[in-house]
Amino acid sequence: MSSSTTQFSSELRGQYKTTAYASDSAKSPLAPTMIPRRDPGEHDVQIEILFCGICHSDLHQVRSEWSAVPTVYPCVPGHEIVGRVTRVGSAVTKFKPGDIAAVGCMVDSDGNCHECQDGLEQFCPHVTLTYNSPDVHLGGVTYGGYSDSIVVNEHFVLHVPSNLNLAGAAPLLCAGITTYSPMQHWGVTKGKKVGVVGLGGLVIWL
Repeated sequence: MSSSTTQFSSELRGQYKTTAYASDSAKSPLAPTMIPRRDPGEHDVQIEILFCGICHSDLHQVRSEWSAVPTVYPCVPGHEIVGRVTRVGSAVTKFKPGDIAAVGCMVDSDGNCHECQDGLEQFCPHVTLTYNSPDVHLGGVTYGGYSDSIVVNEHFVLHVPSNLNLAGAAPLLCAGITTYSPMQHWGVTKGKKVGVVGLGGLVIWL
């Protein structure tokens, strides 16, 4: 998406508004809307979103098909995000404006629990998901990558190699890592044969 429609609002101190695609109910199509984003804090990276993949979990969430995770509307899905860094906070050390960056299904965690200290933020009891998760900064819930821009804690932003096709790189943030993670865990190396089974979420069989 282009950031040309992003509008910074003087009415919301410390916030700006940006264009997004949201669903207003389980039966509503995605439609253009304006959503708030926070201005980057000292540890934050602001990203102009260039590409965002479509995961079937996005559809499940928009249609409120997961009873364990009720959907809060309006819902802006998207957790396979690739874009260009536009602003960084004063304490950010790994990114600078112009870098190509990516964001997956998490955008924050408490950083203090045992799981976070072990580098397993996905198991943090207070993990903040990219969308439909309590937003500790702005209130309400988080909004995902079907939007023009996003602001994320530096710890949850990844560098994207310049030689990758950016549209093709976006699905690596979910479908790709779902496949890669078990291969790494089980020590798959060159010459070994693997089978990838499943539609949507993927399972590796060695």
